[in-house]
Amino acid sequence: MRRVIFMSIMSSLKAVLLLGILTAIFLGIGYIFGGIFGATIGLVIAFIMNFVSFWYSDRIVLWMYRAKRYDNRKIQNMVKKLAERAKIPTPQLYIIQMDVPNAFATGRGPGHSAVAVTKSLVDKLDDDEIEGVLAHEINHIKHRDTLISTMAATIGGAITWLAYLFWFGGDQEGRNVVSYLLLFILAPLAALLIRLAISRNREYFADRGGAEISSPSGLASALQKIADAVKQKPAREGSNATAHMFIVNPFTGKAFINLFSTHPPVEERIKRLREME
Repeated sequence: MRRVIFMSIMSSLKAVLLLGILTAIFLGIGYIFGGIFGATIGLVIAFIMNFVSFWYSDRIVLWMYRAKRYDNRKIQNMVKKLAERAKIPTPQLYIIQMDVPNAFATGRGPGHSAVAVTKSLVDKLDDDEIEGVLAHEINHIKHRDTLISTMAATIGGAITWLAYLFWFGGDQEGRNVVSYLLLFILAPLAALLIRLAISRNREYFADRGGAEISSPSGLASALQKIADAVKQKPAREGSNATAHMFIVNPFTGKAFINLFSTHPPVEERIKRLREME
């Protein structure tokens, strides 16, 4: 119980930190390109994004992947059983039409949460493997990891949108080298740092917690199948800003990208799960 309370407090502190970082980025970029007026516009945009990212980021992410409510009785029963074991309200279940087997959880907390699975996950994994994946995601919800990960996805997407806005809509003759460096190096780097601020340990914690309410072998086998599928055919649809939300990064496939992965190595995760057996 104490651990859950501690995780809840830390989640709230991280949420405040993320909102502050987002505000600072929009203020800085606005001032660089428009002085005080630009900073004012940046502050207004930051306020809107802060409000949206906190209250509606889960809906935005589900909308991005065109997720639909999933009425599969067997999977719904799995979610209900695992939620009861984790002692949280049953999350809503969604399905995504993605060729890569994967899943993610989203929502502000246990009372406002959802689990999304890809069609490929349901088609290609065994029942005990699916249950292991669902247990992992439910553990994220229990410890309120979803609030931070979903907000980070929204913030990363907002910074990317801002970069494109200036690139296509600004006065190119009035820009200088410093402006380009600040916008196209520091801003994406800030988004990257936000994603990296989400501790890799949260995946280990979710693996362990998920294995405790399902089975270590099922989750380990699922991780191996998902990782192999991603290597063979990385996802082409979706935003890389949401990569950290999935149980395995669906966009990975290049060594350079792996250097900045928000996930720990799958091999190490599987090793720890095997040791739990």
